[in-house]
Amino acid sequence: MSGAHAQACFHCGEPVPGGSRQHAVIDGVARAMCCAGCAAVARTIAAHGLAAYYANRSALAPRETAAPAQDAEFTAYDLAAVQQPFVRDAGGGVRQATLLVEGLTCGACAWLIERGVARVEGVREVAVNAAARRMQVEWDFARVKLSDILRALAALGYRSRGFDPAARERAAARERRVMLWRIFVAAFAMMQVMMYALPGYVSEGEMTPGAERLMRWASLVLTMPVMLWSAAPFFGNAWRDLRAHRVGMDVPVALALAVAFAASARATAIGHGAVYFDSITMFVFLLLGARYLEAKARSIAAESQRRLVGHVPAVADRAVPGAAPGTTERVAAAALVPGDRVVVAPGGIIPADGVVEAGWSAADESLLTGESRPVPKAPGDAVTGGSINLSNPVTLEVTRVGADTVLSGIVRLMDRAQSEKPAIARCADRVAQWFVAALIGVAAATALAWYFIDPQRALEVTVAVLVVSCPCALSLATPAALAAATGALHRAGILVTRAHALETLARATHVVFDKTGTLTRGSLALIGIVPLGAHSREACLALAAALEHGASHPVARAILAVAGAEGIAVPAAEATEHAPGLGIEGRVGDRRMRIGTPAFAAALAGAPAPGELRLVVDEATVAVLADEQGLVALFTFGDAPRPGARWIVRELERRGAAVCLLSGDRGAVAARLARELGIATAAGDATPRAKLEFVRGLQSRGGVVAMVGDGVNDAPVLARAEVSIAMGGGADLAHAGADMILMGEDVGRLADAFDISSSAMRVIRQNLAWAAGYNAVAVPLAVAGLVTPLAAGIGMAASSLAVVLNALRLQPPAPPPRDEASILPPMDADERRFPPRRGTISPA
Repeated sequence: MSGAHAQACFHCGEPVPGGSRQHAVIDGVARAMCCAGCAAVARTIAAHGLAAYYANRSALAPRETAAPAQDAEFTAYDLAAVQQPFVRDAGGGVRQATLLVEGLTCGACAWLIERGVARVEGVREVAVNAAARRMQVEWDFARVKLSDILRALAALGYRSRGFDPAARERAAARERRVMLWRIFVAAFAMMQVMMYALPGYVSEGEMTPGAERLMRWASLVLTMPVMLWSAAPFFGNAWRDLRAHRVGMDVPVALALAVAFAASARATAIGHGAVYFDSITMFVFLLLGARYLEAKARSIAAESQRRLVGHVPAVADRAVPGAAPGTTERVAAAALVPGDRVVVAPGGIIPADGVVEAGWSAADESLLTGESRPVPKAPGDAVTGGSINLSNPVTLEVTRVGADTVLSGIVRLMDRAQSEKPAIARCADRVAQWFVAALIGVAAATALAWYFIDPQRALEVTVAVLVVSCPCALSLATPAALAAATGALHRAGILVTRAHALETLARATHVVFDKTGTLTRGSLALIGIVPLGAHSREACLALAAALEHGASHPVARAILAVAGAEGIAVPAAEATEHAPGLGIEGRVGDRRMRIGTPAFAAALAGAPAPGELRLVVDEATVAVLADEQGLVALFTFGDAPRPGARWIVRELERRGAAVCLLSGDRGAVAARLARELGIATAAGDATPRAKLEFVRGLQSRGGVVAMVGDGVNDAPVLARAEVSIAMGGGADLAHAGADMILMGEDVGRLADAFDISSSAMRVIRQNLAWAAGYNAVAVPLAVAGLVTPLAAGIGMAASSLAVVLNALRLQPPAPPPRDEASILPPMDADERRFPPRRGTISPA
């Protein structure tokens, strides 16, 4: 930057007034700003790691002096460069954003934010995940700006920023640090106040008035920081609730603290009356401690999401356009755009969704799918941001970045599921709101009654009533369990997209499966090897893989996949030639060989087509391996059952669910698969309308239907079923209508979905029962004067913590043992796998 330009505002280009100290640090350099507005916007841009905006902009930004600094910070979020990491275009003029909300402490906060933001004109949908402290918002871009939404959120008393893992971790660390300081101040004051209060408890009236006044004044001084600093969140939340014309769970807490402190301060000033400084400080300490532990527990429950959003690398090695091959530059992953080419080294994390352009490797997608088995990747294969490159360097072409990636989509769906509530939870929230209002009425009535019974105890009993109640347990019962359950299901490879799925799946009576892509793989797989000579099955597979090495057609992929999975040593083939529509010819060692159609292979061997072809079913594809001495092996390909398909059918029936099969394939094909898997009810030739009518028929007889499907044809029936489950490789439309998504290839994980859903609903009912039972016992005891304020504080903190710890018991079950035949596709040469029907021979 030239000297003449040095006195111009780095953001807008206007002259910097003399003596101005406004500045912002951009890329480690302090840049002069003309006003507080420009400085606020520039700091916001830099805080999001988007300082490259200034290097790439084509024009200076407009001056921000029209708005105060805080308002200018909101305005910065309307810049496209700032929105890029966390805002996505949903089409039709609609945008979606994931925002991190600071100050969000409980389900009541989530309720308040959802209703407050939803009132902003142009906001279409808003959902708050209390456990992860994130908000999903969808708005009409033509009617409202993101800055307007942030202003509405600020008016409710909450700060927000665009979500990114680094910002989330910084905000969480700051909140934990502040919370620990609040706890420390309360604990220190509590210990000192208890020391001053102890002589009064044990002196039995022998303490002199002067000493007693000294102890009281010292206790008042020590309690002041607790009320002004440690208890500030309770008063802030209560004031926020009252401004919104609702009674939240912190209202009785703030009321109890204010009344007890005011009465104690008055008694100290006039020199007589009871004081409760020890109860106040201990109550604040216990409640802060309980909420800190609750926050830690919610953090553990949301660990699955945190690992997801934090698994994308901060930087990437981007290939330099026009430079020599292999030349890369290190850039921020957030700066990648579709069309960029990136190089990922072995062990590196893939920075964005893309397609393999060069290189052969394998990817660890366990964080996304729950399956630890490496997934082979070849040129043309899609890769997902956040997965780990295992074997060799690969070059990728970036296809999706930021909020459009699969990883971001998974996090959005998990947020949506956790922000929604099943019917039992919505009922509990309504009860909790009325409960708090009723509690304040009960406390007022208690104060009035005890004023006539024993005026000296009226205040103590009233404070105990306000403190002992536990609306927190009612509000925490569902969010904690849902967060734990969705996290456990994700670790098991199951993505929950709708909260009602947990409640509905737990009571499903029928499970209806689609065939292709659901119970079967939906792609060509090697299902049989029949040696035709002296070679073993493994030797035949090795020879076929040698000829097919480097080919990309479906038969080659199927052979190479099995050879790789079984660890077969593949020899080298030379002088390979492809005959389009027929097969491949080449030399393996000193043998000239062919693999392809029976006629193509038999021509090299000078022999007729093998008689075993009569054993092949109609839908199978056939390839024959031969050399100049004769036919070597017959390979059959088809749509093999998914891993665990046979096992899951047995498990679902053992759990009492009726299993049905629907397929658009011919009836004979559907019936054969049903017999193989042990399904009693099967229907083939089913159109989308026929599938819909089948499900309606089950529902008309009182059935609760869980539909498991894949592909666009299943979208209507997925929407009709009470709970719908899509396979992770299915079409986007099927996913949009599904309540759950099985992310991996193992359909057997569906048993985990049933088990965890049932456990989650059981934990929610246990938590609600505990909260109701606790309040039913504790409140009457407090009204009767049998509970001290100190004991009330301990009971409230323990009750809130109990429901959260109970929810943490939800963990994904260990994979049960399954017979090998239910996991591996049929690969033996048993002729019983090929019914005696003449088949159509398909070219390799």
